[in-house]
Amino acid sequence: MATSKPTQDQLQTLQKYTACDIADALLKLKVPNAGFLSDLKHITPSPGSLKSEITIAPASTVLFAPKTGITANYPAANIPSGKHYVDLTQPETIVVMKQPEGQKCAVLGGIMALRMKVLNAKGVVISGRARDVVELEATGLPVWAKATSIVGAGAESKPHAVQVPLDIDGTIVKPGDLVFSDVTNGVIVIPQDRVAEVISLLPGLVEADDRVKDDVAKGMTVQEAFKKHRG
Repeated sequence: MATSKPTQDQLQTLQKYTACDIADALLKLKVPNAGFLSDLKHITPSPGSLKSEITIAPASTVLFAPKTGITANYPAANIPSGKHYVDLTQPETIVVMKQPEGQKCAVLGGIMALRMKVLNAKGVVISGRARDVVELEATGLPVWAKATSIVGAGAESKPHAVQVPLDIDGTIVKPGDLVFSDVTNGVIVIPQDRVAEVISLLPGLVEADDRVKDDVAKGMTVQEAFKKHRG
């Protein structure tokens, strides 16, 4: 399944905001979890080496399954025989990976990240573990994970499907959704059919918050400021 690309104007507009701003808009639109991917740690690269703290790109997805065990509740496997999942990486995307809960192995290491970089991925977000931190750093890709490991994926997991929807703790990530990686604040996912709505809401939400902060700084109570500016 091919991912759809946001317009350059949309990306430039979103670059002006933070993940917290985006979450406020998604909360108003009643998107589950406000699109937040929780409990992630920014693994690499170090903030000082990033050209920008904000990286925005469409999602491509990879679903891992247990190496042994029941996969009846999983979507159909779709990685062609004789192909490695990482060689199917879609360019200009942030790769979102989901690993079975409770596993101690990593599903991303240095070789996989290097291949993703060569194929022009823009970042990696893992609901699971990563390893080879120095090698990940060398790719320059922003990498997020819930934790690290020193054990390779083959110990417990196997790639099962690519370009399928992922349910990550109640946040749905579909191929083509817009992943917003904010090194300071976290990672949020904008459903691709809500991008325009989010952009239309952002100026008013941010302006209202700025006015609230100005009045609170002058001594107004938060209750009064919220009533005045948020309605």
